[in-house]
Parts: sequence; C-alpha cells; structure tokens
Amino acid sequence: MTITIAGAPLIAYLLASIRIVSWLAIVPPFSSQAVPAMAKVVLSLGLAFAVTPTMAGDIPVGFAPLAVNVVTQVAIGAGMGFVTYLLFQAVATAGSLIDVFGGFSLAQGFDPLGLTMNTVFGKFHQMLATMLLFATGAHLLIIGGLLRTFHFLPLGTTPGIHRPTDLLVTAFGMFFTTAVQIALPMIAVLFIADLGLALLTKVAPQLNAMNVMFPAKIGLTLLLVGLSFPVLP
Repeated sequence: MTITIAGAPLIAYLLASIRIVSWLAIVPPFSSQAVPAMAKVVLSLGLAFAVTPTMAGDIPVGFAPLAVNVVTQVAIGAGMGFVTYLLFQAVATAGSLIDVFGGFSLAQGFDPLGLTMNTVFGKFHQMLATMLLFATGAHLLIIGGLLRTFHFLPLGTTPGIHRPTDLLVTAFGMFFTTAVQIALPMIAVLFIADLGLALLTKVAPQLNAMNVMFPAKIGLTLLLVGLSFPVLP
C-alpha cells in the first residue's frame, strides 16, 4: 500500500505549528513548567489544523527559503508571545508593587514552576490571573487572536515592521499602565497609612509606633487585597 501526501499542505502545516509552538513557549500559563513540553507540541499541532487549509498557497520549497520561513515563523510567534506575556505579567507586577508597599517584599521565595524568585502577592496575583483567564474564557479569545494572525501574516511572507521601537514602547507602556492601575489604589492607602504612623511617632513617641506599623500594614494589605477581588476581573 502506498500513501501519498501533498507536499505544500504538509509544509504549511509544519510552518504553522512552528509559529504556534513558539508562541506557547513564551505565553503564560502555557510556558509554565506545569505544562509538559509534549503537551505544548501536541496543542500546537492540533491548532495548526485549523489554519492549514487556507494557508497552503505558494510557499517556497527550497532549503534556503524554507530555512528563512522557519526562522520567520519562530520570530513572529516569539514576538507575539512576548507582547501577550507583558500584558499577562502586568497583574503579577501589580502584586509585586503591593508587596513593596505592604512590607511583604522581604518574604520572597523560589517559584519552581517559573524558575524565578517571586514575592507573596506577586505569585498570588499571577495565579489569580491564570484562574481568571480560564474562568472567563479569555484563553479562547487569546488563542483565537493567535489564529487570526495567519490571516494578517500568511505563511511565506515576511512582516514589514516600521519603527519597531514604537511597538516596544507601546507594549511596555500598556504593561506599566495596567500594573499601576491595578495596584495604585492600594499603594495610595498604604502610603497614607505610613504617613499617619510616621506622624504618630512624632506626636506620641512613647507608643513605639514601629511595633505597631508592621502588623497594621499587614492587616491593611490583606483587607485591601480582599476588597480588590470584585473589581480585578
């Protein structure tokens, strides 16, 4: 028995899977050590089936053009994954800002899934963002956006990026803006609490406000984080 496979659809399928697996390798929570590498490969191969029928066009089959296409797909997937990673990490960065002003930044621990050092509320907000991602169905929106890129950047074409620094500035601007918007109300309240305790040390030094400051800030931080849950989604 002889099995014949068309070359153009197979090449388009493999190139699409390369772009998708490059994206999955960077975007959380798929990039986490909790997701096996084989699961990422199988997911990329499965998602590539959705775009291959419309992508099997004029794709060069020579060694040099194919090598250029492979590098291009890796760069496109990694670039889009990095932008998505910045938006996702904005929530974790907001938690890290709360740790700095709430006095939890000293209690850093090693995150075995991310292989990085992380603070208490930084890791907590990262896990909370992952939960909200799947609970609200936003993961389907993100994956759908990834598949839509094959319409705007077809296989075999090289994206023309004019002034790439503007793209990076926009991405980092969204990253810092989102992080500050989430953490700013709690940071403002904690700053006012620090200011009030500092004035208390001047008014009544005998109260030894330093012994009261850390438990008060811890309790206030926990209260504010609890109150922020309904508005975080």
